Amino acid sequence: MLVKPHSGPAPRRVLALADDLSGAAETAAALHLPGRIVLGPAATEPPAEGEALVLDLDSRQLTAEEAARTVREAVRDVVPGTVLIKKTDSLLRGNLAPEAAAYAQGADGLVIAPALPVAGRTVRDGVVHLHGIPLHATDAWRAETSPVPRSVAAALGDLRTASVPLAAVRAPRRDLTGRLHDLVEAGLRPVCDTETDADLDAITAAVLQLGPGIRLMGTGGLASALGRALGDADAPSRDSSPEGDRPLLIVVGTAEPIAVAQIAQLTEAGVRHIALPPDLLAEPGAALPLPVDPSGITVVSVDNSQGIRPGSARPVVAGLARSVAAVNRPADLVLTGGETARRVLDALGISRLRPVGQIHHGAVHCRTLDGRSVVTRPGSFGDTGSLLRIARALRPFHSFHPLARAVEFAASDSAPPVPAPAVPSSPVSSVPQGENQ
Repeated sequence: MLVKPHSGPAPRRVLALADDLSGAAETAAALHLPGRIVLGPAATEPPAEGEALVLDLDSRQLTAEEAARTVREAVRDVVPGTVLIKKTDSLLRGNLAPEAAAYAQGADGLVIAPALPVAGRTVRDGVVHLHGIPLHATDAWRAETSPVPRSVAAALGDLRTASVPLAAVRAPRRDLTGRLHDLVEAGLRPVCDTETDADLDAITAAVLQLGPGIRLMGTGGLASALGRALGDADAPSRDSSPEGDRPLLIVVGTAEPIAVAQIAQLTEAGVRHIALPPDLLAEPGAALPLPVDPSGITVVSVDNSQGIRPGSARPVVAGLARSVAAVNRPADLVLTGGETARRVLDALGISRLRPVGQIHHGAVHCRTLDGRSVVTRPGSFGDTGSLLRIARALRPFHSFHPLARAVEFAASDSAPPVPAPAVPSSPVSSVPQGENQ
């Protein structure tokens, strides 16, 4: 199909796809548009004009065929004029190749920019770099079972791509727009080198000039660039709800080493810590009792002091979600890791979120339909003070003081598991998410 430069006003109806919940929330916050997050894989209605609809496809660890089918169904009935962006992992993990191929079907073209400059993740000569080191020369894929791709093109498999060097990205906009136009007309999918947010802004502006038939694919950095082009980055937070009297429950399901230091800062500030043994969490059909402080803050984590047993992530996360769902009163939630966040919200029957702000990069504050706060954050994001910073933001009047006492459930003296509450069925299989649990 012939692609013609778009000369009218930039369209503002946005549909964004993500393969996990923390990525969906990150994208929603980056777009700076009124919006909603739907725990998919499908939405009941399309985005309205001036709105961003973000779908969590929950496809990170599906089979290649299942992931591709999920993407195809998500874009099958797109309203004409909608801008599409697919959020991908900045380390190229997940079902990147089959999802990209499915996403490209039916589009006028696809432009790919997988850099995340704010996290030191850039693309040079078609290769992802982490703080200047090629991805394949780092240990970032230590939790993956497949070989690390040596380039973006390699990660995209059989998809026909063409590298767009940094000099072309930084050329005058008319030249970049023309180059992308010519590559798309030749049936190729441009993969753009990127080192800065300004590079992402240039790519986004060029794609918008080509019209909404050209789809975008990249990280939260590209979503931020689209937000700067279409949204209002200076708009104040849309959340004016006062602090409620609900307990605050911080759920740490990630196995990232930094999580230990993040929890330590919470306990040093007087937050109660409950560490749950993974062997009991993995038992099917049961939930461990959580003595949550009814008017304070509690952090719950998985006790990984004895190491992580390979293949245990899926049942452990499921048990953690059941335990949170069994808490006898509604709580505001902080959920680390896309997989943990999705399983907990599935267990609670929560399928819609309204983004209201971002506490720090990747830590996105949302509201549920009943007014509860939910903060999601990728497991690998944030410094050692991340969780304490989130807790202070949600509970600005809470008195933090160093009176912590960790509560350990051990196999020898733990309370017996209690029956789990009914868990609504999820439209997509529950799956582990490697280091981003």
